[in-house]
Amino acid sequence: MGDDGPRSGPRGDDIRSSETDTARSAADKGSSTGAGDSPGNRNEAVGKQASHGRAADSGASEERGAAMDDRGSSGGRGPNGGTDADGGGGSWMLYLYDLLSSVGIVILIGALLFAASGIWPPMVAVESGSMEPVMERGDLVFVMESERFPGPGAHESGVVTAQAGQDTGYEKFDGSGDVIVYKPDGSDYRTPVIHRAMFWVEEGENWVEKANPEYLPENAVCDGAGEAVQNGTDIPSCPAPHAGFITKGDANAHYDQVNGIVRGPVKPAWVVGTAEHAVPYLGNIRLNAQASATDNRTVMASATAD
Repeated sequence: MGDDGPRSGPRGDDIRSSETDTARSAADKGSSTGAGDSPGNRNEAVGKQASHGRAADSGASEERGAAMDDRGSSGGRGPNGGTDADGGGGSWMLYLYDLLSSVGIVILIGALLFAASGIWPPMVAVESGSMEPVMERGDLVFVMESERFPGPGAHESGVVTAQAGQDTGYEKFDGSGDVIVYKPDGSDYRTPVIHRAMFWVEEGENWVEKANPEYLPENAVCDGAGEAVQNGTDIPSCPAPHAGFITKGDANAHYDQVNGIVRGPVKPAWVVGTAEHAVPYLGNIRLNAQASATDNRTVMASATAD
């Protein structure tokens, strides 16, 4: 039998002690790992947070895209300036806005002209050539109330006659005195006349004596009969049946009271206003409109008669 000598390996209790130490060390490592994040755990946590962040951003982007799609489908601009949803209603609103703006501007201009002139309408269209060359057919003339800004030497009505204008140097439309717009014989149914006021006469006055012979018939006399008399031509409105202005068109040969445009001197009450400025051609718009309306009335009257 061999000799039982001392063994060099560990004893049984040493083995148990070593196993116990190993288990304790493993427990300590586990506890320390639980208390503090290891690099692996931290990386995993960061990865999860980043993943959640990207998911949140992606969700927000999708929500914003959906909202923009909703706005585009419900309130976006269409190709004609309107919205897709209203079928181009925006273009109608723009048209209505432009129309109302234009009407407003016209009303504003008309109000300003009325405030300046004091009469309505403040513009008249020239229909004949009786005032040529200073006014021609188709001119649009701005007319102002005669008493608003009277010139020097004006009558109490505000009108400066050519006779008074020669003394004061007052001129309008390349001639002495005011050019007036008046209603023939005070009638609202006859076309107003735009002629120059030549001089003022009193009721019963023999105005032929103060008139320019060039604007009277040859051998004119003031008898009041209105007929040809021996060795002369009687002027029907002389003596003056009432006080007023003797008037004449610059291009006409005779006074208005001689050629039958008006039956006597123009009363101040018949005067619409004084002509201030003329704009060429613009009056043709109104004249053409009046002509069209007259033609339509004539056609309707003919159809009724048939």
